[in-house]
Amino acid sequence: MNTTGSSSISDRPGRAGSFGFSVWAIVAAFSTYFCMYAFRKPFTAATFDDAALTQGSALLQNIGFKTLLVTSQLAGYTLSKFLGIKFVSEMPASRRVAGILLLIGTAEAALFLFAITPPPWNFIWMFMNGLSLGMVFGLVLAFLEGRQVTEALTAGLCASFILASGVVKSVGRRLIEDGVSEFWMPFWTGMIFVPPLLVGVWMLSRIPQPSETDVAHRARRPPMTRSERRAFLRRHATGLSGLLFIFVLLTVLRSIRDDFAVEIWKNLGIDRKPDVFARSEFWVMIAVTAVSGAAIVIRNNRVAFLTSLMLVGLGFALILATVSGHRAGWLSPFPFMVLLGLGMYVPYVIFHTTIFERLIAASRETGNLGYLMYLADSLGYLGYVVLMIAKNCMSEDMNYLRLLNDASVLISVVALAVLAVVAVHYSRRLSRVNPAPGMIPAAAVPDD
Repeated sequence: MNTTGSSSISDRPGRAGSFGFSVWAIVAAFSTYFCMYAFRKPFTAATFDDAALTQGSALLQNIGFKTLLVTSQLAGYTLSKFLGIKFVSEMPASRRVAGILLLIGTAEAALFLFAITPPPWNFIWMFMNGLSLGMVFGLVLAFLEGRQVTEALTAGLCASFILASGVVKSVGRRLIEDGVSEFWMPFWTGMIFVPPLLVGVWMLSRIPQPSETDVAHRARRPPMTRSERRAFLRRHATGLSGLLFIFVLLTVLRSIRDDFAVEIWKNLGIDRKPDVFARSEFWVMIAVTAVSGAAIVIRNNRVAFLTSLMLVGLGFALILATVSGHRAGWLSPFPFMVLLGLGMYVPYVIFHTTIFERLIAASRETGNLGYLMYLADSLGYLGYVVLMIAKNCMSEDMNYLRLLNDASVLISVVALAVLAVVAVHYSRRLSRVNPAPGMIPAAAVPDD
């Protein structure tokens, strides 16, 4: 496998920016990150009701074992996001492929050790699993950023984690129903996805670098030094603070729905239907991919950025309408979960596909998506860790559907207020941006 980040002309999947290139890049990124989820999320499909915490401290005995596992993996994943601010933003292209394989291989080894270590002490290996996987997204994203079709490519990448979460849970539940232990199920689910993972990573290794036309439209995306990261943060302190706060709220909300999907479906009255996870997320994936990928038709970077903020607001409005409709008895469980997922994932994915991508392009900054996404992700997952710690102090018979609905309303109202301030700030700031020498001004990019 070529790990240099470049390849011979004959090996490349078409000219950068061509239809053939776009299809190749989307399939490569989708496949790789979809398979990564098979090493991260299957354990959430188990309930671990029989895992009695008869050993350890009184604290361990007072919390649910699954909550302990979710919190442990999340803590490792969050730490990995903070480390990724440096390592992903500084990673040269020549090391990305090897980095992806090393990280996922380490995560699978942790799942093996999780299966053979007695509970509750095997929670340590879930921490190691999360620590290994937290930087994979940034390494995959680095192959796609800074191109005229980045939104479409990244929408394909984000579609993977929308669909994959439900699919790998369905695979995990099927293995359990076929007699596989809940402790071995995560390891064997990962092994099932090893072959397609290797194919996806090989395809990533054949993706060419952005063309000069891409650079002219979207700015060059070099690795960032520590001083460059600090300077970027100082220049965008006001607007970026608002964006990061909204992303934290989105991460918390999305994670509640995702990590406790089994319990939420039970509260909705639907149980013992393994395919319900995959079916609900399939429709969310289709809608979110179409909305977020459509941003490539807006060539003006400032307009695209402000439009993406508007779509974030519409997503939160949909969440409020969906919760109200469910409480009023107008929505049955399946459309309720699909619409709620759509309202959460449209804003969440747009941060990945458009907001940070077009912020760099419109402001003509020297930077890369890895830095901004890992700055956002680290804070987002830290917020969710705090929520999980608070949850451990709550009643064991928690109604997760009620938690999801209450959190959806509160977060949506707060986020809409902050979003209005951010939109006004950037509508003024980006109108005064002057392009760097040799670059196409935001307003001069043709709207074809």
